Amino acid sequence: MSDIIKDPTIISALQELARGVKSERDLASLTQDLLKITVEASLNAEMDDHLSYAKHSPEGYGSGNSRNGYGIKKLKSDHGVIEIETPRDRNGSFEPQFVAKNQTRLSHFDDKILALYARGMSTRDIVETFRELYGADISPTIDVATLFRTHFLKYV
Repeated sequence: MSDIIKDPTIISALQELARGVKSERDLASLTQDLLKITVEASLNAEMDDHLSYAKHSPEGYGSGNSRNGYGIKKLKSDHGVIEIETPRDRNGSFEPQFVAKNQTRLSHFDDKILALYARGMSTRDIVETFRELYGADISPTIDVATLFRTHFLKYV
């Protein structure tokens, strides 16, 4: 088990999800859901970093820029098409790195995400890997396990 997934609640939730997998189609569907959750969590973390405050934080009041809902984007992956919600900011200055504007394909992205989790990489290692693979500068203060826990458990 990876070092990222240490929380017994997450492990239990993943085991419960695995019980429902009866076919390759079920596994593909679960993989799509996990990919969607991971991509959306990463984009929301990028928005937090871009705005310098977390969602619903009082620090954002009167800051001059704030969240402005979500746009819908379809991405083609190895497991089919997934529809994600991409965050927007009022000033239109948010330039996502994880899934860039106008990007429509996640080439081998699924395997890369799973590999990061499976390797038990530290947050610093994950940030460096994102920088190498995608040219994305993601804040080293992002706690991947917390992101996964907060965004994954709402679907269980």
